[in-house]
Amino acid sequence: MMMMRQALARAGRTGTMQIQKRKMGGGGFDHKFFVKKNKFVEEWNGRREITEKAFDMTSDKVPTVLLTLIVFPFAIYSATRTELINSGDRRYKDVC
Repeated sequence: MMMMRQALARAGRTGTMQIQKRKMGGGGFDHKFFVKKNKFVEEWNGRREITEKAFDMTSDKVPTVLLTLIVFPFAIYSATRTELINSGDRRYKDVC
């Protein structure tokens, strides 16, 4: 008899409970709220995904690549090293 009463109480309790509804960011939007995609953002994302397929290396791009990847970083390194030597940084003082 005790088990029957508990089972009936449990069945009555679940029938009255409400299902929790999810809301976006806790705001007043329900699940029927549709997001309109921005075509420019979608195009940008698609372009990022196929960059390696769209990139082509030609002979007129070689000087730009060499300048960007080798000459420019070496110039920054050289200028920084010269500045450290002239300012008397501890790494460039004579040990003797």
